Amino acid sequence: MKENYITPRLICSRLGLPDTDFIFELLNSPEWIKFIGDRGITSKTAAEDYIKKITNDPASNFWVVKIKDIEVPIGIITFIKREYLDDYDIGFAFLNKYSKKGYALEASAAFLMDQIKNEGRSNIFAITTKANSDSIQLLEKLGMQFSKELDRENSSLQVYSLMTDKFLLNELTWQFFDVFTNANQREPDWENIYRICLPEVIIIRKQEDSSDIYNLISFIEPRRAMLMDGTLTGFEERETFAETKIIGNIAQRHSKYQKEGYVNGVYFKGKGNKFFQFIRTDGCWKICSVIWEDE
Repeated sequence: MKENYITPRLICSRLGLPDTDFIFELLNSPEWIKFIGDRGITSKTAAEDYIKKITNDPASNFWVVKIKDIEVPIGIITFIKREYLDDYDIGFAFLNKYSKKGYALEASAAFLMDQIKNEGRSNIFAITTKANSDSIQLLEKLGMQFSKELDRENSSLQVYSLMTDKFLLNELTWQFFDVFTNANQREPDWENIYRICLPEVIIIRKQEDSSDIYNLISFIEPRRAMLMDGTLTGFEERETFAETKIIGNIAQRHSKYQKEGYVNGVYFKGKGNKFFQFIRTDGCWKICSVIWEDE
């Protein structure tokens, strides 16, 4: 496993003693105590001992998640082998003021992608409580599915397991939306769309009385110009709902999306629906068609 994971907004680094102040704050946060439990970390010395215990245990792996630009710690990602599960489980905990911003999803997805593609893992679990609806929602976004319920230490745990194909399709979809983001001084990754799509992909924009049909070049070039010449700024498009169906080596996904930005300095906001079709070829999933309609 890597020492660091880097995403567009975040850097995740192995837990160490320099993180003592942050761990003291996180473990005493109301959300940690409510959903994970009181660890009795009542002093900085106790927080140091907690970190030493984790870093000396080969079955426990913790990474501190920081906002890349300002290096502020906001949460942790964990990967632990527990005696009551057949394989490792992924976990996450973030300070409340950094929740609802997609940070936990971004960090967890980067870690899982590495575990699937580079470590060859397909059997990954997650545990949570039934009351922790935010955690359950995030696990489902990651492509994890409820597996079973366990009773441990007088509490009931919900066990989720990774659906690898669904996770990979989630990642392809998020990357498609992300290609055109230039909000927060981001530079669009134009080359990525060639990596995630078939060369022959068909992309269609449906309007009320007409349809615009594109190949990759005719789709990208006018959007590249708008995003690079200052016509379209602060732009971001994100998925708000997804329903995916996988049959063998083909799949389809219905996505609802929201988008916002500035056209020639004027703010706009919109939403709509996209349908993606995927095919597994040469052992990996690719996007083979996209159709969308703004509401």
